[in-house]
Amino acid sequence: MGGDAGAGGPRGRVKSLGLVFEDESKGCYSSGETVAGHVLLEAVEPVALRGLRLEAHGRATSAWGPSAGARVCIGGRAPAASSEVEYLNLRLRLLEAPAGEDVALLQPGKHEFPFRFQLPSEPLPTSFSGKYGSIQYCVRAVLERPQVPDQSVRRELPVVSHVDVNTPPLLTPMLKTQEKMIGCWIFTSGPVSLSVKIERKGYCNGEAIPIYAEIENCSSRLVVPKAAIFQTQTYLASGKTKTVRHMVANVRGNHIGSGTTDTWNGKMLKIPPVTPSILDCCIIRVDYSLAVYIHIPGAKKLTQELPLVIGTIPYSGFGRRNSSVASQFSMDMSWLALTLPEQPEAPPNYADVVSEEEFSRHVPPYPQPPDCEGEACYSMFACIQEFRFQPPPLYSEVDPHPSDAEETQPVSFIL
Repeated sequence: MGGDAGAGGPRGRVKSLGLVFEDESKGCYSSGETVAGHVLLEAVEPVALRGLRLEAHGRATSAWGPSAGARVCIGGRAPAASSEVEYLNLRLRLLEAPAGEDVALLQPGKHEFPFRFQLPSEPLPTSFSGKYGSIQYCVRAVLERPQVPDQSVRRELPVVSHVDVNTPPLLTPMLKTQEKMIGCWIFTSGPVSLSVKIERKGYCNGEAIPIYAEIENCSSRLVVPKAAIFQTQTYLASGKTKTVRHMVANVRGNHIGSGTTDTWNGKMLKIPPVTPSILDCCIIRVDYSLAVYIHIPGAKKLTQELPLVIGTIPYSGFGRRNSSVASQFSMDMSWLALTLPEQPEAPPNYADVVSEEEFSRHVPPYPQPPDCEGEACYSMFACIQEFRFQPPPLYSEVDPHPSDAEETQPVSFIL
């Protein structure tokens, strides 16, 4: 039950007022889905009421300043910057007074009032709460009472905008390379280079990102490679922008000495439970990125940052696996392409392998039937000669038909 409300009054007392969803195990809703449930009311004595209504609201708000927590503060000043976008505004009447009467009398006991409504088919941004704004959805039941204040109960309605990481843009591998010279002028210490690659752009909560990186330290200093996932929240209000960035997960590599190279062959970095990427709200945006950086003593760190999208529909592995294997094969076997000709030479004809004497010896005669003239009386299958050739001779370095004059030619192999 979402909550209870009790009140005493001259027109009856309500012991409890609650709101439950039909499927309490459902974690979240999406655009176009149906929300159903019941409003539960328990009265100790007859209760007079004007009606019972259900409200569903959803909006994104972004604000900061001296009164960012409210639209107007006590002194009458508005926030320094504020914006609001409405996504859901719905009202349903669950109970009304009989026609011609101002109030309805509800008898003592427990009462249930079912409700059902459909969320808009337009995209609804994922529920979110941040430092300078939020995206919230709620369902509220209001009991309208005469002569006494209205009673209400409110439930949060979690909403998620599904992001499928199996779409082609999110299956694209990400690769970046950068080199940094340590020191300045004539006091250079040597370069440090960093190459980073991840298999795809889209991942989901709980997945581990395999990181492929190569760090070459040609400087005279000891460097340390690190990787981290960053969440960036961007708020837009009154034409102004606020950005909040913080680390949500990180991993550290081994020290790399001067003149050495370190390679990450799929170093794992697990994604913790975080809000999925919010890309469809015009005033609040939540982005993610993978940063691989080299900590260099006495110098600015060398950083490579790759964009990430945290989705809700996990990677299926189908469709992309073949291309991944193919790309890996072409990468691992690329050296072979340097030695193979573009158009390989065709194998020898069978007639070139068998001598004319053997060829004539194994060709069966096919005499023409005496009662037929020409080819008109042959059946369809009579024209198919029987294959009686012997298999090709076994490989031998001794030529069975040596020529009178031997020609000596150099033989070379491409290795």
